Amino acid sequence: MQMSYAIRCAFYQLLLAALMLVAMLQLLYLSLLSGLHGQEEQDQYFEFFPPSPRSVDQVKAQLRTALASGGVLDASGDYRVYRGLLKTTMDPNDVILATHASVDNLLHLSGLLERWEGPLSVSVFAATKEEAQLATVLAYALSSHCPDMRARVAMHLVCPSRYEAAVPDPREPGEFALLRSCQEVFDKLARVAQPGINYALGTNVSYPNNLLRNLAREGANYALVIDVDMVPSEGLWRGLREMLDQSNQWGGTALVVPAFEIRRARRMPMNKNELVQLYQVGEVRPFYYGLCTPCQAPTNYSRWVNLPEESLLRPAYVVPWQDPWEPFYVAGGKVPTFDERFRQYGFNRISQACELHMAGFDFEVLNEGFLVHKGFKEALKFHPQKEAENQHNKILYRQFKQELKAKYPNSPRRC
Repeated sequence: MQMSYAIRCAFYQLLLAALMLVAMLQLLYLSLLSGLHGQEEQDQYFEFFPPSPRSVDQVKAQLRTALASGGVLDASGDYRVYRGLLKTTMDPNDVILATHASVDNLLHLSGLLERWEGPLSVSVFAATKEEAQLATVLAYALSSHCPDMRARVAMHLVCPSRYEAAVPDPREPGEFALLRSCQEVFDKLARVAQPGINYALGTNVSYPNNLLRNLAREGANYALVIDVDMVPSEGLWRGLREMLDQSNQWGGTALVVPAFEIRRARRMPMNKNELVQLYQVGEVRPFYYGLCTPCQAPTNYSRWVNLPEESLLRPAYVVPWQDPWEPFYVAGGKVPTFDERFRQYGFNRISQACELHMAGFDFEVLNEGFLVHKGFKEALKFHPQKEAENQHNKILYRQFKQELKAKYPNSPRRC
């Protein structure tokens, strides 16, 4: 009788332990289910695309972090800035190609990635809430399918402060979810985009070019800041790295990269010999030749074209800065930022070159490297609002030059 009681007691204890185990497993299951549901909600943007390799998962995390931040307002309070939509590892001594674009003009990234072998940083401006959504979709699609984008490109997003970058509804994935290659992404972008002039957005929003430039070159030591529809000569990054690595004497020097424009963008010259041939027959001309000749004339194109051919990139001659020269250049050290009060069109790059001159930088023109703008620049026609902004920038530039006198009281230089 006593043995039977002990057996029953042991049985009940075992049953109770089993029930407790089942209860604990149910609690664990519910906890995991809740966690998974929360993760699904958090990752709804990334369900927009099919499963990805681990390297692309890192891109997901970057996008998630950047979008979750809600962005930060710029100094004016007019724009919302999302840093690090995409990130890349950059050698602090490297030369970064920094550029900016409206969403539609991101098409030009393909050509830049082909010619520029080093790191590239792009600031994207989305003028509307829909464009902000498209920019986040493109950032993911390009980084998912283009290895060069994952490896070498940093991307930042700017939109009007009244908007926040929003993720698309995963129930309506759209056609970007069906893409499977880098070329397909750019082809799709070509079909949906309406590329044109960045500052001709067709909206009442001013294109913040100097804010975008500062954002793109942020954290860089040496940077070449260009417009997105320009293409560098082949091997320019390698030539600059070799030259800068061999000597530390370039502090306080702006290494000018001569800029040209080509009539037909289908045949982009790769080296100086090809460029000079097109220059001699009128297919290539100095940048801004038909729009603002003095803005580039100090580069001294005739002298540059007639320099003897050399294999190594090096400074060929010194050019004193003069108003209104706005060269494209590579410089390191304490390079003045672009004044973000200048927006839209007019005096935005001239003002920064003027301050560079006042800050004591010397300008030396490189012998071999160059930039080519796609298409001839022609006289601009603004609608009344944009023309008013251009006139505003002209007045601001006069004020800016007076401010520089106070900022650099001991400088013998003047703009």
